[in-house]
Amino acid sequence: MKILVTGGAGFIGSHIVDAYIEAGHQVSIIDNFATGRRENVNSQATLYEMNIKDPKVKTVFADEQFDIVNMQAAQMDVRLSVRDPLFDAENNILGMINLLQNCVENNVKKVIFASSGGAIYGEQEQYPAPETHPLQPYSPYGITKLTGEKYLFFYKLSYGLDYVAFRYANVYGPRQNPHGEAGVVAIFAQAMLNDQEVYINGDGLQTRDFVYVDDVVNANLLALESQHTDIYNVGTGKETTILTIYEILNELTGYGKSAKHRSPQSGEQRRSVIAYDKIAQQMDWAPHTELKTGLAETLKTMK
Repeated sequence: MKILVTGGAGFIGSHIVDAYIEAGHQVSIIDNFATGRRENVNSQATLYEMNIKDPKVKTVFADEQFDIVNMQAAQMDVRLSVRDPLFDAENNILGMINLLQNCVENNVKKVIFASSGGAIYGEQEQYPAPETHPLQPYSPYGITKLTGEKYLFFYKLSYGLDYVAFRYANVYGPRQNPHGEAGVVAIFAQAMLNDQEVYINGDGLQTRDFVYVDDVVNANLLALESQHTDIYNVGTGKETTILTIYEILNELTGYGKSAKHRSPQSGEQRRSVIAYDKIAQQMDWAPHTELKTGLAETLKTMK
C-alpha cells in the first residue's frame, strides 16, 4: 500500500514509518521538523518537508494518491496548549482538516489518527477508563484531540472515509524528545545520564499509564488491515506514579540523587489510566513490554 505518515520524523511517527517499510509498504512522510529529527527519517521513505496546514499538501496528495494516511503530526505539549491555545488549535484542528479534505478529494481509503487517552478523559470517574468514559478534557490539547475525533466521524458520515482513532496512553521509548516539557521518561533519563538535577512537578504521586512505543507501533500495523471504523484506547491498564518512574530510572542509571520538587503545572490531570479491552477484542492487540524492560531499552539508546 501507499501510505502517508504525517509527523514521520517524530518520536512515534518514525517508528511507525520503519515498521510500515519493513512490512513492504511504500511510505511518504510529511514533517516540518518542529519537533521531529532528520536522523529519524527512514532512508527508504519519501520526505516532504512542510507543515500539515500548508496548501502545498494538496500537490503531495494529488501526485502520490495514497491508500492510507496515518496522522501522527500534532502540537503535543499539554502545557504549551494551556499557554497558547490558539497555536494548539491552528496545528491540531486546522492542520487536520486540511489533511482530511485532501483525503476525500484523492480517494484515500482510511485514516489512522493519533488521539490521546491521557488528555481526553479529564479527571477520571473510572479506573482504568474505557472508551465509553465521559470526555472532559482539562487542556486545550485534549480538546483539540477530541475535536479531531469528531471530524473523523463527520468525514465518515459525509464521505464514507474509514478511520481508526487511537487514544494513546503516555507513550515512551527510544527517540523520545527530552527537550521541552513533554515526555517525562526522556526528560528524567537525559538529566540522570548527564548527572543534572531532576525536577518533579508537585508531589510526584500523580499517575500515568506508560505504554512502550513498540506496542503502539503494533497497533498501527494492525489498523492497516482492520475492518473496523472505531476509536480505541492504546495503553496498559496500569497506573504508575511519576515517583516510580524516577525510582526505576534512578536504579537503572545509578544516578543516586534525590529529586527536586516544584509547583504542579496547570492543565495536568492527577490520575490517568486507560483500559484496552476493546482493541484486545477487535484487533487482538495487547501491550507486551514490561515497564522496567522498556525503560532499560530507552536508556540504552539514549546512552
